Formats: sequence, structure tokens, C-alpha cells
Amino acid sequence: MKLRLITAFLLIFCFSFSFAQKDLKIEGTIIEEDTNIPLEYATVVVKTKTDNKIITGGITDTKGRFNIEVPIGTYIISVEYISYKTKNFPERNFDKDTNLGTISLALDVASLNEVMVVAERTTVEIKLDKKVYNIGKDLTTAGGTVSDALNNVPSVAVDVEGAISLRGNENVRILINGKPSAMAGFGDSNILSQLPAEAIERVEVITSPSARYDAEGTAGILNIILRQKETLGFNGSVNLTAGNPDNLGVSATLNYRKEKYNLFSNFGWRYSDAPRTTFTDVDYFDTLDENGLTDEPEFRRIREDQNVDRLSRNYNVNLGMEYFLNESSSITGSLFYNFGNDSDVSQNNSERFNNNIIVEETLRRERETEKDNRYQVALNYVKRFGEDSDHKLTADFQYEKDKEDGLTYLNEDYVFTDPSNSDVFQIEQEYTYEDQKEYLVQADYVLPIGEDSRFEAGYRGNFKNSNTDYQLDQEDTDTGILEINEAISNVFDYTENVNALYTQYGSKLGRFSYLFGLRLENTQLKGKIDSRLTEEELNEEFGFPIDTDFNNNYLGLFPTVNFIYNLNTSDNGNEESITLGYNRRINRPRGWYINPFPSRSSRTNIFQGNPNLDPAYSSTFDLGYLKRWEKFTLTSSIYYQHETDSFERVQENTGQTTTDGIDIIRTIPINLATNKRTGAELGLMYNPEKWLRLNSSFNFFQFETEGDFNGVDYGAKNTSWFARFSSKVTLPLAIDWQTSAFYRGARQDAQSDTEGIFSLDLAFSKEILNKKATVSVNVRDLLNSRKYESVTTTDFYSRYSEFQWRQRQVNVSFIYRFNQRLNNKDRSGERGNGGGDDMEFEG
Repeated sequence: MKLRLITAFLLIFCFSFSFAQKDLKIEGTIIEEDTNIPLEYATVVVKTKTDNKIITGGITDTKGRFNIEVPIGTYIISVEYISYKTKNFPERNFDKDTNLGTISLALDVASLNEVMVVAERTTVEIKLDKKVYNIGKDLTTAGGTVSDALNNVPSVAVDVEGAISLRGNENVRILINGKPSAMAGFGDSNILSQLPAEAIERVEVITSPSARYDAEGTAGILNIILRQKETLGFNGSVNLTAGNPDNLGVSATLNYRKEKYNLFSNFGWRYSDAPRTTFTDVDYFDTLDENGLTDEPEFRRIREDQNVDRLSRNYNVNLGMEYFLNESSSITGSLFYNFGNDSDVSQNNSERFNNNIIVEETLRRERETEKDNRYQVALNYVKRFGEDSDHKLTADFQYEKDKEDGLTYLNEDYVFTDPSNSDVFQIEQEYTYEDQKEYLVQADYVLPIGEDSRFEAGYRGNFKNSNTDYQLDQEDTDTGILEINEAISNVFDYTENVNALYTQYGSKLGRFSYLFGLRLENTQLKGKIDSRLTEEELNEEFGFPIDTDFNNNYLGLFPTVNFIYNLNTSDNGNEESITLGYNRRINRPRGWYINPFPSRSSRTNIFQGNPNLDPAYSSTFDLGYLKRWEKFTLTSSIYYQHETDSFERVQENTGQTTTDGIDIIRTIPINLATNKRTGAELGLMYNPEKWLRLNSSFNFFQFETEGDFNGVDYGAKNTSWFARFSSKVTLPLAIDWQTSAFYRGARQDAQSDTEGIFSLDLAFSKEILNKKATVSVNVRDLLNSRKYESVTTTDFYSRYSEFQWRQRQVNVSFIYRFNQRLNNKDRSGERGNGGGDDMEFEG
């Protein structure tokens, strides 16, 4: 049945252009027999009786209506819809406009088991401003997280610490359903490692964003579209997961749709206890003091071995309702809530050497608890004008709030030492309370002009505020009483307000399509540091000037240009196209990059923000090529990016030492002069047989940075690459076997050389219970090789680091689906959830 529908659709598409003049119209409305709900995307086929040749056809709109044109003649008409019984109209002579009225289709119970709710294949669509990857039935991420699923998307990489990069650039903007969201975190992506991978329907990789999108993110945008079933009646699915190391999860998707409204919900609970390991080996060099005399380090070598047990309990719920006010307008409201309760226990064993002999050993213990409450309320209104559903106005409002409450207890003791040099370590306690809130107000207007052109305009306002109250208590070693460290404790209030106006115009001229846009953004970055120290004392403490009450405004224009030329589009699915894009973007410094008060996760290594950071700006050119055959798809692109005032994290000696004489090293972000990035990417999808599917992608990039800080030149030039390969094989007994491999090549920056990383994932799955359920087993990082290894060299030390964020993971997952009988096309784009409708000029 599926093959027949696909063939019919292709023929309809072909013949719809073959008649320049039509003599009459045939129209009607198609509904479901039991509920009287209109069926969108039902197929109407018109054929001749003599040779059964398809003359023309059409597809129903959101209201189940169709309107097709045919020459005067005698025809047979059939109406089809997936999982419904086909209805045929016998031979009939049409000599005038005809309304067939309301046509009811009955459910075909015998075909229900053939309908797959989740697409089997991962496919790619090339549009004017992005690539759309429809996430297929990825077995390796079953029971995993959104971060795991993103790591299987071409051009995207997720490193061992969970940082997401696009084409090797970590300054990527993460959107959920086209908007900034609490689901993607406030300025970070940690929450994506807590949401289930099954929540994703598709990922839009937007390397040349149009003016519709926020200009934030010099690498581009990842727009994650979540699944939202809109099938008729009550339906849903339940997913159970168990794994080792400890990984337990339950998630459910429940939906109820009637003619006037649609209720949707997602629930999830996740428990994990994943160990993390870190090893560092540091050799310290002699340095010169301010008098030019040799300054020897207290210890020549320090070796640290850290093991962390990370207990995470996470709950999330997303509830929403879409209500159809009338035939042309609807309103959607949703509530997202997430509660996280984490508890980490760390032990760090430190060995200190002189002349290759251990002279001291300590054990540092750290207990950290963190509670995170965040929620988001969202409203969306859509108003359509006239018969053209693309002519519309959408309005959005979002409010997000996040509260984090953390407590860290740190204690270090000697395992052994020289009694004459045994200074007592201080017990430390950190209290961190962070309150963040964000408002989003947005309006978008779309005006179709003729059949092939469209004008858009809109406004977006993002208003964020975060207030971080940090207190450090340290032990008085004489009395044993914990006292507040006046120099470090502080309150940091940070505000980021962005107001933007945009307009864009796109059109299609034969095989050529274009989209021009211009976005005007005003960015206000405002911060106030409340400290017990004066500004002069803070300048002396941190070693560089600090403005404790700043208010900076930046006004910028961000043009975008996108072209696509279809070299070939044939009836058998073969396609060939070329795309060209240009865009200008901004990278705004986040709160933790600006807060000058250092972290205390280590006595000897700290991270310190820089309140003097300015935004970075980039200009990017992107040239792409797509070639699609019946069983093979090739995508490729080359790109060049020039970024000014780019961010770079550098390490330097603070000039301070711990109580036992160890130099304290800080990492600080700075504005470098320029960053030039050039790269190329290639993607291949090959499906030679029904039982075999092969996907692979390759990314190569080179970047060159120029700039200095505090008299040190941090310029560097580096070439790196990453590649992935995935194969899916259907074994006897209908068992699916999937293998995914990933390799990221070695890379360098001004101070560090990082080794390449290889990981291999395996998965097996089987449909059971008449294909209503799926059981799967997967192994993430089969070889336990996903480790970060690097060597950092400065003028005062050389450090080898080895870091493993998560060990090999084995998961067993069970998914049960009920009443999911339709495979409707998602209408999320109609609500504006996709960031605004795209010009459907695909390659």
C-alpha cells in the first residue's frame, strides 16, 4: 500500500504541471468516518477507464479539502489515506465543475500493523537556509539522551564533557522548536543530557541562518524539533530503560486529539550514577621573579588522580493544548517543568615529586549537591488569512525561570609528608544560589506574493537576568571555625537584553530560488558586582581592571543571503542542486564567562570570568552541493568564516600559591583579534537493499587565530577533522543490527595539543507484540575509548591530562505504543514551532 501511495504521489506531481489550461474543477472534503475529523494529506487520484492512466490528482489541506482541475471527460476517482480503506468512485462523466461533497474513509484494521509510527530511515532535505535531518529509528540512542542523538547528526559533535559543536565550532545556538527554551538550558546544554533521545523528531542544521533567526551563534544554529503526535483520539507510547553503569529511566508520551483541540504531554524520570575519571601529570619549570632571579617551584612534579561518582535524579514534564478558535486561527499553550537533584562524591589523590621522588601525598574529598528547578510557560497564536494557509500572523510569548541551589564541601588531608612542612589544609564550604529568568516576545508575519514569492517581517525581544549569590567559607585552622572569605564571596547580577527587527524576501524563478534578509539587533549587556572589596582591591586581587557596574550597548546589522539552483529534478526521485549562503552573526559572552570571581573546584586550577569581554562578530560564506539518486544521496559543502574579537580560553600563572607552595593557575577567556576558519564536509547515504542502510559523513576544518594577552602571543594555526559511519542490517527473524563509529582527529590551539578520539556503538532491536512494541539492546562506547587526552605547555609548566566523562554504557530499552494508527505529517511548523515556515524550495 505504501508503494502504491508513493508512486501515485510522484505521478500526481508530474502530471499536475502537464496541463496549462483546465476546463473544470472537482472538489470535496475528506473526513474520518468515526470522528468526522478532517484528514490532512489524503490523496485523490483521477484515472482514465480505458488504460487506467493517471491524469492528475491532489492532496487534501489541513481542513481535509481538495480542489483539482481536469479536462472535460470520463474518469475514475479514488481516495486513499494510509491505514484507511480506499474509496473508489466508478466511471463518471465530468462536463462541469463538480463538488463531490463530504467523503468518509473507514479505518482499515487489517493494515494497522503495517504502519510504522517512527520513520525507519534517516533522511536529509536541503532548503534555502538549512539542512533538515529527519531522525530515523536510531537504535544506538535508544534509552539515551538528546545529547546522544545529536552526536549522530552529520556536522555535529558532542565531546566527552557534553559540549556541542557544529563543524568543530562550539559557539552554536541551540533552539527547541525554533525558540530559545528552558529545555535547552540557560546558556548551556547540560539539560540536553537529561532529556530522552526519543523526544526528537528531527534536527535542523542551520549553517546559513536566515534573518528570521536570532543572530547569536557564530557556528550556526541547531534547531531541535520535538515529537508531538497529532493522531486522532487517544494515543501514546511508554519507554522503559535500564542500563549499566546505573541508568534507569521511564518516559511517556500521551496525546488526545478531537476536532476542536489537541492535548499533548511528555513525562520523564531518569536516574543515573555514572563515574567520571580525571588524571593529570604536571611538570613545573623554573621561572624568573620580578628581580630577574630564578624562582624554583616548591614541587617539580604533581600527579593527580580523581574519581567522581555522579548521582543524578531528574524529572521533567511537558503539558500542552492546542485549541482551534475557528477555521483560520488557533492558540497553543504549554508548560515545561524540570527538577534535577544531583549529588557528586569526588576523591582526588595528589602525589608531589622532587627529583623523581615522592615527597608528599594528599587526598582531597569533595561532596557536592545541587538542586535545580526550572519551568517554562509558552503561548502561541496563529492567524491565517484567506484560503492560502501560508498567509499568516503568529505571536509568541515565553517565560522561563530557573533556580539552582548548590552546596560543596571540600577537605584535604595528608597521606604522608615531611613533618617540618606539614601546613594544615583548610576545610572549605561553598554555597551557590542562582536565580535566572527570561522573557521572550515574538511576532512574525508571512505574506505570499503570487505562487512563488514570499515576504516576511517580524520582531523578537529576549530579556534575560541571572543573579548569582556565592559564598565561600574557609576554616580558621587555629580555632576550627568556618569564616567567610571576604575577598571571594560576592553577588553577581547580570542582564542581557536583545531587541531585534527583521525582514526578508524570497522567490523562485524556474529552477533558481533566493532568499534575502536583514536583521537589526540591539544588545544590552549589563552587570553589577556586589563585593565586600572595593573596585581597587578587586583590581589588585584579580590582576586586571574590573568594572563592577557596567552597562554596554551594541547595535548591529546582520544581513543574510541564500541561493539554491536545482540542476535536475526528475520523476524518479533523482535530484541535484547547488546552494550558496552568506550571513553575519554575533557571539555574546555569557554570565559565567564574565563573572570575575574564580571557581573553587581545585586549589591549584581555577576558572575565572572576564567582565571586559566584548561580543565577537563573524561573517560566513557557505557553498553546498546535493545529488540524490534512487538509492544514494550525496551532500557536500565548503565554507569560510572570519571572526573578529573571537573568544579564546588561555591559561596563566596568577602569581599566587597555595598554603603548601603550589602555583595557582587560572583559565580566563579573552578577546583575540581574529579567528579564520575554513572547512569542507561530505555526507553519504546509501540504501542498496531493504535490509541494508549505510550512512557516513566527513568534516575537515582549519582555523587560524591571531592575538595576544598580557604580553603573550596566543596565535595558532591548526587543522583537524572528524568522521562518522553508521550501518543498519536486518538479520533473520527481523532483528535489526546497527553499528555506529565516530572519530575526531587530533587538534591544537595556542597552548594545547589534543589527541584524537574514537568510539564505537552497537545496537540490536526486535519488534514484538504485533509491532506495537520494540525491545532493544545497545552498547555506547563499546571499546571504552572515548577519552580526552591533551598536553598543555606554557612558560611555567607542562601538563598531561586524561579525562573520561562517561564509561562504556550498556542499555536495555522497551517501548510500547498504543492507538498510534495514523502517520500524519507533523503540523508543528504551522504553529511557528519550527522558527517560521520555510520557503519550500528544496534540493
